[in-house]
Amino acid sequence: MTRLLVFVLAALLALPVSAMSMVRIKDIASLQGVRDNQLVGYGLVIGLKGSGDTLRNSPFTEQSLQSMLDSLGVNVRDARLRTRNVAAVVVTAEMPSFIGQGSTIDVSVSSLGDATSLAGGTLIATPLLGADGQIYAVAQGPVAVSGFSELGQAESLTQGIPTVGRVPNGGLIERGLPAKFSQIPNLVLELSNPDFRTAVRIADAINQFTRERYGIKVAKERDYRTVVLTPPQNISVTRFIAEIEAIRVTPDQIAKVVIDERTGTVVIGKDVQISTVAITHGNLTVRISEAPEVSQPSPFSLNGQTVVVPRTYVDAQESGGQLAVVGGTDLPTLVRGLNRIGLRPTGIIAILQAIKTAGALQAELVVQ
Repeated sequence: MTRLLVFVLAALLALPVSAMSMVRIKDIASLQGVRDNQLVGYGLVIGLKGSGDTLRNSPFTEQSLQSMLDSLGVNVRDARLRTRNVAAVVVTAEMPSFIGQGSTIDVSVSSLGDATSLAGGTLIATPLLGADGQIYAVAQGPVAVSGFSELGQAESLTQGIPTVGRVPNGGLIERGLPAKFSQIPNLVLELSNPDFRTAVRIADAINQFTRERYGIKVAKERDYRTVVLTPPQNISVTRFIAEIEAIRVTPDQIAKVVIDERTGTVVIGKDVQISTVAITHGNLTVRISEAPEVSQPSPFSLNGQTVVVPRTYVDAQESGGQLAVVGGTDLPTLVRGLNRIGLRPTGIIAILQAIKTAGALQAELVVQ
């Protein structure tokens, strides 16, 4: 795995600087105020093949089914329902900005009770509410489930998550958002990864473009997160934003090392530096094995009993331990130094944590 990491880094470092570091503004910043809105609702999925909620264990499903049938003119208030083809679900969706009435969106459906699968079910009309409690969409349609669950008398087989599904284009927008794109009071670009230098570079790149095209400066950095724009008078805001988003800049970032101890993943940023240090790392392996023996009593003994005598064998082996000097001013030198020790990812994680403790890692260490 360590060699694979070196090969990938070598391939990336062989790319031209312009191809590797120049990115579009639309990929690292977004227009402030232009965002999706989350919707949520409660509904029922019907038509399941005996994999729905147990009404005795999920009373809210029975109450919802009774209310639905009552609204359709069927009185079942005094009846004891025992159906297993209905499941209570929570429906979620994201409503894009500036979407109009009559448009459709995808919705996600998640089981709320003890249903085992939503495969083959159909979501009936479910109102979707926003954070203000208003209904913005209605969801309905067949539920697409990628997972499955099959049960037998002595064995069961489950793949994926059969209690979660999607309804493609199942949400119909009934009310659009009151805000319009042309009514945004201020055009402000917000960086995804805030950085002072990146904000300045974005403002300089935009001003260079607008000076050549419109003869004026339109951008000014406000802080390390936002850049304020003043669009020209002779162009629409939509066309102006489209031109700005296509400009390419080189984003800056702080030196950072990210470690995931659960999976053994190590990600080292381009600007990470390690002061010259000497490192040794040894792997200690302890093997414990049990080999119990049976002890028989002596022949013709009166009170003799057969007993099991425990036998434990402990073996300890330590490998590695070579001393190596690691230190570099750039990423290739650092990777070559770590690779020269010949460690596994777990060993590299332990070494990086020790280097940070020693004060030789000139970067932020993030442990997940």
